[in-house]
Formats: sequence, structure tokens, C-alpha cells
Amino acid sequence: MIRLTRRPILPALLALAFAAPAFAQGEVNLYTHREPGLIKPLLDRFTAETGVKVNVVFAASGLAERMQSEGERSPADLLLSVDVATLNQAIALGVTQPVASPALENAVPPHLRGTDNGWWAVSLRARAYYVSRDRVKDATLTYEDLASPRFRGRVCSRDGLHPYNTSLISALIAHNGEAGAEEWLKGVRANLAKRPSGGDRDVAKDIAAGLCDIGPANTYYMGLMAKDPAQKAWAEAVRVILPTFRDGGGTHVNISGVVFAKHAKNKANAQRLVEWLLSPAAQAIYAEQNHEYPVLAGIEPNDFLKSLGALKADTTPLETIGKNRKAASELVDKVGFNLGPQS
Repeated sequence: MIRLTRRPILPALLALAFAAPAFAQGEVNLYTHREPGLIKPLLDRFTAETGVKVNVVFAASGLAERMQSEGERSPADLLLSVDVATLNQAIALGVTQPVASPALENAVPPHLRGTDNGWWAVSLRARAYYVSRDRVKDATLTYEDLASPRFRGRVCSRDGLHPYNTSLISALIAHNGEAGAEEWLKGVRANLAKRPSGGDRDVAKDIAAGLCDIGPANTYYMGLMAKDPAQKAWAEAVRVILPTFRDGGGTHVNISGVVFAKHAKNKANAQRLVEWLLSPAAQAIYAEQNHEYPVLAGIEPNDFLKSLGALKADTTPLETIGKNRKAASELVDKVGFNLGPQS
């Protein structure tokens, strides 16, 4: 059984919630920034196959800081996050530990795990553009094109400080330098149709409503919207373009990944869970149900992802993207991106 907690919980209350039974044999305590609907099917399957109960605390942000404030009393065994920069932040806060595992090293290529095995990727997603089927005729685009004056008043985006966007900006810094990324952000802000808000699905929703024509969003949301009767019309209104960087780079990819908690009480079960998430069975679930690209070699993307075309993933090291996150966030504030279109 999986216990999901959505609202912020004070450390003292959290400690009570994970009282002695949570540290008993046969359990693992997971903190996660992932949407419950994306991770619950995997955790249910893990429990069914292993008998290990997974206790989950969900929050949109701030879990690494919570682990830091809890210190040795923290019940967390694992932090599963949606962005490599968040994992690096947890490492910088001193709340994690590296784990050596031949099974993990065999499953995860070196560029998809941290230095000294500090973090591990478990799935991949591409940062794409959703574009109007009717009003955008381009077959290909670069990331830099989003700042082109031809898209003036036509761009929708979620909050510029969301990890999905700061990671893309971090990659732009790697390709074009901070000055180039700043100019890009200024151009995208000038092109905004409305103040940044909502999530990636709202980009498709706003395009369907005619409020804008293009916006950055993760690939997997399209597959999820197509299966939801309430959101299917949004998906049908847009196409997905896999942009590339103008200097010859590929499509920006990011990960969902894990770090092991420094004070893990159930370390063996935590390692068992991560190894299972990188098994063929779990990677197939990521691919088929979540529409994410697998990390494990030999697992095919599902038909939806194949329909988007071959993914030419950018080769910028994820470690570099993580290190650029602070500069990326500062640029978002500097150009006033979240204030919306300039008057």
C-alpha cells in the first residue's frame, strides 16, 4: 500500500508519521517530487513483486531542504526527483550518500549517473515544443527560434523558475554562454502571450484555446493527455517538435532520478527499490504507461514516442546542467521573465 502526502509536513509531524513501524523490516521511505500518478503504478508493482511496503511523501519542492532540517531523525531513505539539478542540490546540502552497486552500474550508463555514483537516473524525458497544428507550419525548430520576433505574442510557458525550464536554460548557458542565454530569455519574454503560469499541460490547453501558438513542454505529457478524455482535445490541437540547439547540439533531455539519503534506516530496501526501477519490467512501465524514454539499454520507447521521430539527445553532460542551475535561475529573475510580456 502506498501512502501519499501532498501538503507540506513539519519535521516533527513527519517524524510521527514515520514512527517505529516505518523503520521495520520490509519497508522503504521515499520522498518524491514526481506526480503521484506517474510513480504509483511502479511502486504498486514493486510491492506486489517483493512484499516491500513503500511509504511515500510527495511535495512539489523543498524535500532536500526538509531532509536537511530533519538531520539524523529524517525517515527518508530515498529522494526521487524530476530534475538532475535538484539531485545535485541535495548532494550539496549534505543529505545524501553515494551507493556502489554492480547492478546499478550495469544498468545506468556513466553519463546518466553522478560523479562517484552520487545520483542515478531512472527515466528520461525530452524538453520539446508544443505547437499549434493549424497555426505553426514548421517541421523543425531550434531552441533559439523561440526568441525569434516571428513568435511575438505567440508563446506560452510555465513558471521560468520551474526545474524543467531552469534545466533548459542551463543547457542554453552551456551552448551559448550566460550572455547568449540572457538574450534568449529576453526574446522569449518579449514573445509571451500571457504571464507564465500552470504546467506543461496548460501549454497545450492554451494553444487549443487560441491563446498562443507554441511553448516548451515535456514529451510525456502529450501521451498522458491523449489518454485522458478531459484533456484529449488539448493533445489533438498540438504537434510535438523535438528542437535542437543551433550550434549542432541535440534535443535537451533531463531525467527523473534518485539519491540515497545520508541517514537511511532502510538502505538495503532502498537499493532494492532503485535496482528494481532499473529492471526491464519497470523500464517497460516507464516507457509504456508514462511515455518516458527508458534508461536501460534494449528497452524500446513506446509507439507514441516513436511517432515523434528519432531522438537525437544533446550530449551536454547532465552534471554541467546541474551546475548551471543557479546561474539559470538568476537570469530568470534578472530579465523579469515571470512578470510576463513587456508592455
